Amino acid sequence: MLVVMQPNASAADIERVCDEIVRQGFKPLPMPGETRTAIGLLGDDSKIDWSHIEGLPSVASVLIVQKPYRQAAREWKTESTIVEIAPGVRVGGNEVVVFAGPCSVESEEQIIASARAVLAGGATALRGGAFKPRSSPYAFQGLGLRGLQLLALARAETGLAIVTEAMDEHGADLVAEYADCIQIGARNMQNYSLLRHVGKMGKPVLLKRGMAATINDLLLSAEYVLSEGNPNVILCERGVRTFDSATRNLFDLTAIPVVHKLSHLPIVADPSHGTGLRDKVIPMARAAVACGADGILVEVHPTPDKALSDGAQSLYPEQFVQLVRELKAIASAIERSIAPPPVKAPVSAT
Repeated sequence: MLVVMQPNASAADIERVCDEIVRQGFKPLPMPGETRTAIGLLGDDSKIDWSHIEGLPSVASVLIVQKPYRQAAREWKTESTIVEIAPGVRVGGNEVVVFAGPCSVESEEQIIASARAVLAGGATALRGGAFKPRSSPYAFQGLGLRGLQLLALARAETGLAIVTEAMDEHGADLVAEYADCIQIGARNMQNYSLLRHVGKMGKPVLLKRGMAATINDLLLSAEYVLSEGNPNVILCERGVRTFDSATRNLFDLTAIPVVHKLSHLPIVADPSHGTGLRDKVIPMARAAVACGADGILVEVHPTPDKALSDGAQSLYPEQFVQLVRELKAIASAIERSIAPPPVKAPVSAT
């Protein structure tokens, strides 16, 4: 249930509604907006006397949220959420954020070269895996803690915000210490204990759609994070598996406008994993921006032919430069812009 207050509601009016919700045995969640405040109710609202709340001073209306993902629903919050993952790096506004970097952190030389390349090409944030969930137990699994330290070193040199994946609760604690945003990968989208854990941390979360997940599944997974008090959730479309083997996955572009209609959360797109093929990444990234993605995750490697993971879908640095140039033209055509690379002083590595 959502209580929408009148634009001129006083602090005392809002407090009175919250007190009544508590009196009836529920938890209120005030959400101030630009013009008015809404108050969410957490719990089974089928047992609440909403008619009494509707009669309180300065209450404009009481809305029953029908979606199973209550806090992620557009009805819960009509204004689009903007998630700030680092000072000046905001996902969900008019600027489209470009996340770029290698699939895996392989060495200090490789990640520093990658960071410099994507910064020069126009990226705002650096992506790269320190912990890598791989289908084969014999494939490269990442450098772990050392990988996180190298990402922090790259941030210190370039000023790029860092996004990297956590595979379990212990890993999430380590990622939170070194990175700006915790990525929950497709394989862990329905790891509910991990989702609750990062929800309690409050750190920005980038939640990827599972390989066979519906949009409803994705939003319900986001609800786990939101329900623990963390509003900083960014969704990510990265393709789903189908019967067709022409590409690694089916890159579901329709998920972007559908999510924007159903939810207030920002959604970014990962055409690298969405296609698995380098020559498909640039056209699909262009299409994702055209249909409203709030950001793009693109894999870029200084020498893709030598990459320890996902080299076939990684762009060469010169291709990334071309991509950003084209994305700027597309964003401009739909009255948006590409977020600029950082110009502030680099932050500390620790």
